[in-house]
Amino acid sequence: MKTLVVGAALSLASIGAANAEVIRHHNPGSTFPILRAVEIPADATLVYLSGAVPGVINQDAEPGTLAAYGNTREQTISVLDRIGATLEDLDLTMGDVVKMQVYLVADESGTMDFAGFMEGYVEFFGTEEQPNLPTRSVFEVAGLANAGWLVEIEVVAVRP
Repeated sequence: MKTLVVGAALSLASIGAANAEVIRHHNPGSTFPILRAVEIPADATLVYLSGAVPGVINQDAEPGTLAAYGNTREQTISVLDRIGATLEDLDLTMGDVVKMQVYLVADESGTMDFAGFMEGYVEFFGTEEQPNLPTRSVFEVAGLANAGWLVEIEVVAVRP
């Protein structure tokens, strides 16, 4: 009898886990395109991607310069394209991203270009084609490994 009860409990637990989904909590009364929180079911797999940096967009520019990689908006799009390609290789999509950490370097103006970052970001998140939003933090940093990079992004995706 005891084994039967345990077996039944395991079956019910398995059924509940199979139906568990990622729960995305939006910021009440806000249209800002990030989540307030996200809940991940216990049986989901988290996939941590290393920091991604931009690719060269101007082959004629001097290597390692801002001219080679573009402004913050262009670099954000380049980085998110690279992240998208990595996710695709792993059979995931941008819609599976639940956490994002963004590192921005100040441009020639002396401050990080948050507006330029957001222009690129909203092309990938909160769109009609891809409405899912991640939780997100943005940090201004003194520099990255290449003097021409203004943007580095790390993400965590979930495989339910």
